[in-house]
Amino acid sequence: MKSGNNVRAASCAVKALGLSLALAMLPQAALAAAPAPASAPSFPTAGPTPSMEPSGAPARGAEAAQAAGNPLNATGPTADMAASPAYTPMKPTEGIGLPVDGGIGLQKQFSPFGEYGHWIHDAVLVPLIGFITLLVLVLLVIVVIRFNRRANPIASRTSHNTLLEVAWTLLPVLILVGIAVPSIDLIAKQYKPAPARALTVKVTGNQWFWTYSYPDNGEFEVNSYMLNLPGQPAINAGVREVGSEPWDGPAQFEVDNRLVIPAGEPIRLQITAADVIHSFGVPSLWFKTDAVPGRINEKVLFVEKPGVYYGQCYELCGVKHAYMPIVVEALPRDEFNAWVLSHPGGVVGQPGSVNAAQAPEVTAPDVDATPATNPNEAVPAAETTASPSA
Repeated sequence: MKSGNNVRAASCAVKALGLSLALAMLPQAALAAAPAPASAPSFPTAGPTPSMEPSGAPARGAEAAQAAGNPLNATGPTADMAASPAYTPMKPTEGIGLPVDGGIGLQKQFSPFGEYGHWIHDAVLVPLIGFITLLVLVLLVIVVIRFNRRANPIASRTSHNTLLEVAWTLLPVLILVGIAVPSIDLIAKQYKPAPARALTVKVTGNQWFWTYSYPDNGEFEVNSYMLNLPGQPAINAGVREVGSEPWDGPAQFEVDNRLVIPAGEPIRLQITAADVIHSFGVPSLWFKTDAVPGRINEKVLFVEKPGVYYGQCYELCGVKHAYMPIVVEALPRDEFNAWVLSHPGGVVGQPGSVNAAQAPEVTAPDVDATPATNPNEAVPAAETTASPSA
């Protein structure tokens, strides 16, 4: 019996070995049976061997943006306009347009709808959050004290209370309506289109800098790079270090070329990107809009008074995402015109644009007497044609 099992095992081993050999021979047999190719492909031998080094072309995705009218300067930083004798950048004011140490609330706002949004936060949202938190805390304390095992050895079997159920349904509805009314009003107003003759500025996000184009002022453009940090490796070659000029703001916030606009009038910002998604945002101006390749997002920016306001890219866009600050410098109209004329090809008074000679009647939104957290600040509540954005 044992010898029979050994014979069967040996037979199975021989069969397995034969099958393995047959499988191993299949590729060689298929190659031998395959017909030979008619002729080998020929390749040109004349001319230099193509180089694998970068050709200096724009970054990936820039070609489509350039074809759509979004030129990209791939040769390096533009000249620092601070070197121009006709323009001296404005020095920032501490606590204005910048976050402050120990701040726990929103930044002070310098656009009418920013003040409106700030009022909604301080006068509507924070009190409601505080009320709901205290209400839940009081209810929990009552439950712990009055409905514990010691005070109620026999648990209540109540399963229905009409008055209580109506109350806890209607109260959240009323709270949501109270939040929705001012919120929807703010959203509707801030997305109104700019007036027909508003100044247009095109903002393009690149990896990793911003390009500002002025189609109404001769179509010149400037690149905005973050200034290098003293004592650290250069982030942007050819750009000076922060602190080398008296008007420089904080490190990692200041740039060589700011977005310069006139204060006190609506600005039409057309925002796009040349490579990946970026996001253009300035907290103190209640402005944030995504920059998407192949698409233009348009929004209105309104700065109430001259000053320097800081922001940054708010979309993770790559390894140097943290090095894409935004600096908006709002100037009086005559100083803005002088800044425009300091650029090669810069002109004032392009047809259809806002300029000193044909300035339209531009007014900030009408303000209501609604009290804010600061009694010296009014809160805009009425509609306006100069609709600042958030």
